[in-house]
Amino acid sequence: MRSVNSRQSTETMNQVALVTGGGKGIGEAIAMALARQGIRVAVASRTLSDVERVAAAIRERGGDAMAVVCDVTQPDSIAAAMARIGKITILVNNAGASASHKFVGHDDALWHQMIDVNLNSTYYVTKAVVPMMIDANWGRIINIASVASKVGGKYIAAYTAAKHGVLGLTRALAVELVAHNITVNAICPGYVDTPMTDRSIDNIVARTQLSQADARAVLEKTNPQNRLIAPEEVAAVALMLVGEDARGITGQAINVDGGAVQF
Repeated sequence: MRSVNSRQSTETMNQVALVTGGGKGIGEAIAMALARQGIRVAVASRTLSDVERVAAAIRERGGDAMAVVCDVTQPDSIAAAMARIGKITILVNNAGASASHKFVGHDDALWHQMIDVNLNSTYYVTKAVVPMMIDANWGRIINIASVASKVGGKYIAAYTAAKHGVLGLTRALAVELVAHNITVNAICPGYVDTPMTDRSIDNIVARTQLSQADARAVLEKTNPQNRLIAPEEVAAVALMLVGEDARGITGQAINVDGGAVQF
């Protein structure tokens, strides 16, 4: 990654962030927001074209970014990514996926896939990064969870179980790492206007024969504000959590859902 320019603040100029699932949606918005604050960003996902596009967009705006291909469900792939990136002081575990199925007749492979991509990935990447943060005696870990980390929902048993696990891991690590000046928090969005939500809309259309507009409205109505959350709203919370003014916030799960879940 290229050197930091003189416009960067002393607070962010030595920080390096890894954003998993950074090639689109929430991850892209967070990567862009961090870069605007002068933080060097490693944008990671399995798809090279996605992360190259985001990294190029950051550099075009005067930021510092590198594109990293990484399968966050595979420790060997994570180790290779760590070797490329070097020091990491900010970790955003955003990579994930959603799928739905009735519990009766639930496919075991789908269960394992949801646990692997949503929970095991957070464990593997965090395990690889935490020693660097301990050595630096400073770090910020942000896990992009979901309102499904706090409440259940029909047909998403596997996704809900995985996201509840992410919240449990967040809280346990916050206690364990606090002595090293490392904060660990979760952000719990409702439905966000991203490609992942587009796939959820497609599933509703396929199962119910609703129009795309009506299927989208179904998800919008889960938010008391009757809308999908913008990725930039989640990014704004992430940006707040990485700053020194948020050093007293750890072990928390912050909802971004228009008030749907109030705890």
